[in-house]
Amino acid sequence: MSAISLKNIKKAYGDNAPVIEGLDLEVKKGEFVVFVGPSGCGKSTLLRMIAGLEDITGGDLFIEGERANDLHPSERGIAMVFQSYALYPHMTVGENMGFALKLSGMDKAKIKEAVGRAAEVLHITHLLNRKPAALSGGQRQRVAIGRAIVRQPKVFLFDEPLSNLDASLRVQMRIELARLHRELGTTMVYVTHDQVEAMTLGNRIAVFNQGKLEQVGAPIELYKEPKSTFVAGFLGSPKMNFLSCQTAGGVSGNLLLKVGSEQRLTLDRAAAAEVPEEVTLGIRPEHVRVVSAAEGLQARVDLVENLGDTQLIHTAVAGCAEPFSIRLPGDSEVPRVGETVGLRIESSRALLFDRSGRALELA
Repeated sequence: MSAISLKNIKKAYGDNAPVIEGLDLEVKKGEFVVFVGPSGCGKSTLLRMIAGLEDITGGDLFIEGERANDLHPSERGIAMVFQSYALYPHMTVGENMGFALKLSGMDKAKIKEAVGRAAEVLHITHLLNRKPAALSGGQRQRVAIGRAIVRQPKVFLFDEPLSNLDASLRVQMRIELARLHRELGTTMVYVTHDQVEAMTLGNRIAVFNQGKLEQVGAPIELYKEPKSTFVAGFLGSPKMNFLSCQTAGGVSGNLLLKVGSEQRLTLDRAAAAEVPEEVTLGIRPEHVRVVSAAEGLQARVDLVENLGDTQLIHTAVAGCAEPFSIRLPGDSEVPRVGETVGLRIESSRALLFDRSGRALELA
């Protein structure tokens, strides 16, 4: 059974262009789904529509089989955690976590029990008598999550909950959220623009682009088999390299590509269908090797970043508008800035896209 079912969902504000256009998506019960995409792509708007904080212009929303378009937010069985913690400064942590239960008229003893259980799960029992001003950013975020847990919702909604935290705390909270999902088993929908959060947290990722779903799937599936240049370029850091090419024939299962006006590149792969004349080749930085200038695609080294465990080499390739990046192990010998090198692409890892940005099938 689906926890959330979105059927032809639409959202528009007045006579303006639609923000979300005919979107369909199923979120299974107990699943952790991440909505990811750039700012303004519609992911937070969709989350707010599920929560009942935004009206639905068209289509149907079902929560555990019940049509929820017209249900009040309090009747949807949903708890939402926002980017801002929104804690009451004059209340203790325990009072903040139990406030919604108090408003519902629950008995004090039961409230205390529910708050205690949630605090144990989040490892904040020792903070229950403190006020928000005495907490760190990570502790405040745990309290905000605890406030949602005590309600025992059908679905948790997270709207960029970690964006206010520093880098080390974000890593720690990602671990905590993953653990929380394993322990509670509750359906979770999480919105972020951070592709690292999306790759590490989600059972599935839904990639949004201008109000439309580009692709939905498991993180490794989207990383290895993106269906568009948008998905390929959004997931991964550094992002996938793209080369504008022209097909120049090929024999014995090889595909010959022309890069720029002079360079040629041979892929040891055959196309499953006819390849158009103009294509874009996509390759991840970790699937490129540096060789002598005479052996591979010629490139000029513009920058070398030594990150300790890995080294990133950013190069300029004729016919490529953006830097072409290579990822090497940290102990590798790297060329000097300004040097001309050759780049050897792992054919089995290369992808081809047509002029519209859609992936072509390769054998």
